[in-house]
Amino acid sequence: MARIGVVTFPGSLDDHDALRAVRLTGAEAVPLWHGSDSVQGVDAIILPGGFSYGDYLRCGAIARFSPVMDTIIDAANAGMPVLGICNGFQLLCEAHLLEGAMIRNVGQHFICRDERLRVETIDTTWTCAFEKGQEITIALKNGEGNYQASPETLRKLEDNDQVVFRYLDNPNGSANDIAGITNERGNVVGLMPHPEHNVEELTSPTLDGRLFFESVLQFLSARV
Repeated sequence: MARIGVVTFPGSLDDHDALRAVRLTGAEAVPLWHGSDSVQGVDAIILPGGFSYGDYLRCGAIARFSPVMDTIIDAANAGMPVLGICNGFQLLCEAHLLEGAMIRNVGQHFICRDERLRVETIDTTWTCAFEKGQEITIALKNGEGNYQASPETLRKLEDNDQVVFRYLDNPNGSANDIAGITNERGNVVGLMPHPEHNVEELTSPTLDGRLFFESVLQFLSARV
């Protein structure tokens, strides 16, 4: 059975949702602590959203220096699948595993709603179970989800097929309607919406979030 780690940072609240999503889709969920430099031999890692550790400086800036992050950076550079959700996406940018940065939403308002996205690429470890062009609905909740990058970086992301998800109704002003991106290798993905909240009929209008976790299991199974 694949083992997927979920990191808990101070103030985390969506870590347990991510752990539950991992279990519901058939993998072993492994809690990881930000203060440890061990990832316990997991096959993939999720940096969940829903924490505010160090946000008084800049989202993800302090969490980047948690001991576990150096281990995760090395693992990601060696090819391990890593998914960053919301604050986790911000953290991947701070760690320079993904390019660009997040700023305050246009209008300066916190946004919490079901968000429609289009899948732009399935050539990643976290999206291979989707169909290219598929439209999905995923929960969104953020105050600093406005993705921005230099014109050169945006051009590179578009030319290299590294834009993974695009908003169909841009809620926060993100450049090029970008909701999520990947690195060139396709093993590191970051997105602002929360797929872990779309895995159960009781609490979700869709089960579209399951495909993220099914994708990485499909990838890990094929690799074996």
